[in-house]
Amino acid sequence: MFAFASSPLAAHADRRQWLRGLAGAALLATPVKAATDGGVLLRVSHVVAQETPKGLATSRFKALLEQRSGGRIQVRIYPDSQLYSDHDEIQALQLGAVEMLAPSLSKFGRIGFPEFELFDLPFLFTDVAAVRRITQGPLGQRMLGRLSRQGIVGLGYFDNGFKQMSANQPLLEPTDFVGLRMRVQASRVIAAQMRALGAQPVTLAFSETRRALAAGVVDGTENPISNFWTQRMHEVQTDLSLTAHGYLGYAVVLNQRFWLSLSARDQALVSQALRDAVVFSHQMADIQNQQALDALREAGTTRIHIPSPAQRQRLRQAVEPVHQALSLRIGAQWMTEVNATLTPSISG
Repeated sequence: MFAFASSPLAAHADRRQWLRGLAGAALLATPVKAATDGGVLLRVSHVVAQETPKGLATSRFKALLEQRSGGRIQVRIYPDSQLYSDHDEIQALQLGAVEMLAPSLSKFGRIGFPEFELFDLPFLFTDVAAVRRITQGPLGQRMLGRLSRQGIVGLGYFDNGFKQMSANQPLLEPTDFVGLRMRVQASRVIAAQMRALGAQPVTLAFSETRRALAAGVVDGTENPISNFWTQRMHEVQTDLSLTAHGYLGYAVVLNQRFWLSLSARDQALVSQALRDAVVFSHQMADIQNQQALDALREAGTTRIHIPSPAQRQRLRQAVEPVHQALSLRIGAQWMTEVNATLTPSISG
């Protein structure tokens, strides 16, 4: 059984207490979809900056939906953990305190859907085309459909590309990780990955990560380059190693009662705007991560390292037990289906 360390910088006690107080009323309440003049208000909360791929995709969704509904459906976006951190946003959605989220796929493991932790497996995907064989295929859609058991409607997946390792030293060999305290999101797979490399995983909310790095509470972390740049982690981390070891994506989800309160016409408008925003997110992930890498090189504050093929292979071998452990925990059938789906990409 995996255990997650409590955050040394936790600042959300009052918010969690408020959420608990809201629970009773929220369970009895009907969804409030009316904004003004008979319109519909859809609140979107997320934990990253607006200029990240997820932030830009939600802005695109807002623009498309408001334009196509003639302004009748209004979308209000709260970025950068303004409303909720990644520790409490799913609970807020289930209680109806917000209508839409795009949490990282890791978040769904802890609410009863461990199959989503497949996306956290290190070195599972060779490229984004391999990822999309899952997210845009029958397997990814089945995973979204299962969320209805928890009062959540899954509509699609946003991209943020591949994660890189950062610290105040290069992280190119398994031995480089030994003894480091590495910030992770609340994912048993990612925590196991860090332990397999000899590091100590420390679970922290994304909004707390930069402060924890600056204060020396943790030594390093993993992120797509766009997150690393927009959160100014380059100011507190001297080295970035382009390991591309893992994928970071998001499931776009809505409160089920809110969704069912919409007319069929409005559901179609939301779905189509989201489909178009997903395509946009794919484009933005590639563009934003490359632009962030260029900006990092120009800033010159962080040394950038590229592992050799031999170093990548040693990292891959070190984390192989993580794949085996997840297969035992969620059932071999999920792994069999994923590997079968990825086979064309792997063999190609």
